[in-house]
Amino acid sequence: MSDTPRNRGPVLIELDAPQAEPRPAPASEAREDTLNPADAPPIDAADPALPRPRTMEMVTRLVGRPPSKLTRFFINSGVALFTFLLSIAALNFINDLLNRYPVLGWIGVALFALFTLAALGMAWREYRAWARFAKIDAIQRRAGAALADDSMDKARAVTDDLLALYRDRPELEWNRKRLADNRGDAFDARTLLTMAETELLANLDQNARREIEAAARTVATATALIPLALADVAAALAANLRMIRRMAEIYGGRAGAVGGWRLARTVITHLVATGAVAAGDDLIETVAGGGILSKVSRRFGEGVVNGALTARVGIAAMEVCRPLPFLAQPRPKVGNLVTRGLRGLFGSDERG
Repeated sequence: MSDTPRNRGPVLIELDAPQAEPRPAPASEAREDTLNPADAPPIDAADPALPRPRTMEMVTRLVGRPPSKLTRFFINSGVALFTFLLSIAALNFINDLLNRYPVLGWIGVALFALFTLAALGMAWREYRAWARFAKIDAIQRRAGAALADDSMDKARAVTDDLLALYRDRPELEWNRKRLADNRGDAFDARTLLTMAETELLANLDQNARREIEAAARTVATATALIPLALADVAAALAANLRMIRRMAEIYGGRAGAVGGWRLARTVITHLVATGAVAAGDDLIETVAGGGILSKVSRRFGEGVVNGALTARVGIAAMEVCRPLPFLAQPRPKVGNLVTRGLRGLFGSDERG
C-alpha cells in the first residue's frame, strides 16, 4: 500500500444520458419537406358559365353575312322579272280601263304616274344618302392623311368640308361661327382638327351616346322579358338598325331603307375588321356583371350581355359615321353606356 493520500471531491451522477443534437438535413431533403403553394390541388369550385348572347349573335349573323354572287343574281333577276310583269299587267289593265271607262282609265294613268314619280324620288334619296356617306368617308380619309403628314393645308381643307357639311344645321350655327373665328389661332394640323372636333362634334357625340344607351336598354329589356324564341331577335334587330340609322342622321347622313341595311353591314364589317367583336377591357366588367346576374335570372344576365354587345355596335357605328377620329373627345366605353342605359329602366338616366 502507498502512503500517498487520495483526493476525494464531489461526485456528479448524471441520471439522464445527453441526447445527441440532430444533424441539419441536407438541402435536397429540406426542399422536399417544404410545402410549395404551386403543388396544392386545384379547387373544384369553378366559376359559373357566362350567359351566351344568342340574340345578338343571331342579329350579327343576319346583318353581317353577305349574300353570295348566285344569291345576288337570283334576287336581282327576280326583282327585275317581278317589276317587268307588274308593269305589263298594270299597262294592260289601264289600257282596258281606258277602252271601257275613259274617266277611270285616266285616273289610273295619273295614279301610275304618281307611283312612278314616288319610286324615282326614293331612288334619288337613296343616291343622295350614299353620296353624303361617301363625302363623310372622304373627310375621314383626308383627316387621317392630314394627321399623318402634319399638313396644315390638308387640315384646313378638312375644316372647310366640315363647315360645308354642317352649314344647314341650325343647332351648330354658333359653333360654326366660333370655329371660323378661332381657326387662325391653330399652328399645326392636330390642333386645328382638335378645335374642329370640339366645336362641331362634341354636342353630336352626346346625342349619339344617348341613342346607344336607349338601344342597349331596349335590347336588354327585350331579351329579359320576351319569352318567345325569335321575337327578341326581331326586337334587337329593329333596335340596332334604328340606332345605326340615327348615328348616320346625327353625323350628317340620311339612310333610307336600303341604305340603312347597307350601312348596318358596313358597321358589322368594321367590327370584324377591328376585332371589336371580342370582349375587350371595357367589356370585361359588363360581362362579369352579366355572369353575376345570371345566377339570379338567366334571361336577365343574357340581356345585360346583349345590351353590352349592342353598345359595342353603337360605338362602331359612331366610328363609321363620324367625320373625324376621336382626338380630344373621349371615346365612349361599353361599361359606361350600359350602366347609364340600364339605369334608365329604374329612373332618370340623366347625369346627376
